[in-house]
Amino acid sequence: MFPVTLTHEAITQVKRMRDRKGDPGAVLRVGVKGGGCSGFEYVMRIETEAKPSDLIQDFDGMTVVCDPKSAKILEGASLVYTGNLMSGGFQFENPNAAKSCGCGTSFTLKS
Repeated sequence: MFPVTLTHEAITQVKRMRDRKGDPGAVLRVGVKGGGCSGFEYVMRIETEAKPSDLIQDFDGMTVVCDPKSAKILEGASLVYTGNLMSGGFQFENPNAAKSCGCGTSFTLKS
């Protein structure tokens, strides 16, 4: 099972990003990396292709990939997109995060 779900709004926005890039075969990479003010940072970027070790899932015509280490930390998370003026954009809702930094891109894990 893929660790992250995407809302309909998130899928629509990611497809727009992919289409602007002009590569219909591009994939969305989601994951985490060490760093940020809380310990981990979320990763989300358009890449040309998946890596052999990636977990892969299709969401309504958009291929999303995640590396196995990130998958453990993101298990049960959702990627949402909101068009709100103040806090709009992409956000991860991660049940494994104990707390997030004010910027919303870094977090600590529950112990």
